[in-house]
Amino acid sequence: MERILISACLLGACCRYDGKSKAAAGMEKLTEKYELIPICPEQLGGLATPRPPAEIRQGRVITEDGTDVTRQYEKGAQEVLRLAELFGSRRAILKARSPSCGSGEIHNGLFDGGITEGDGITAALLKSVGFEVFREDQIDSLL
Repeated sequence: MERILISACLLGACCRYDGKSKAAAGMEKLTEKYELIPICPEQLGGLATPRPPAEIRQGRVITEDGTDVTRQYEKGAQEVLRLAELFGSRRAILKARSPSCGSGEIHNGLFDGGITEGDGITAALLKSVGFEVFREDQIDSLL
C-alpha cells in the first residue's frame, strides 16, 4: 500500500494554531487505498498548540503579534521531509492556505483573510524535491 503524508489536522487531530482540527471528508476512503502518515510541521518544528496565527510576509513566517517563527517552520519542514524519506513517501495531502502546508495559495500576510498565490514552507520544500502535493479539496483525484 502506498504511503502518503497527510496534515494531521485533516484526520481530526487538534493540532492547528487555534487548537482545533479541520477534519476533511473522504479520509475513510483514502485509508482503503493508502497508508496515511499524519504530520504536523508546526509541532515538529517545536511550536506549541495552540499558538498565535502566523502568515508568510516577504518570505518570512510572522505571527500576528510580529514574532518571526520562520526557523521553527523550516525545522518542521525538514522533519517532515525526514519522515517522508523514512516511510518512503513521495506524495502529501496538506491543509490548504496554511503558512506551512498551503499548496498553490496561502494567506496574504496581512491577517485580513486575504489569499495570495504561493506555497507554505513545508509544501514548497516537498515540491522542490519532487513530491506531488495535494490540498484536501483535491483528494478525489487520489481515489
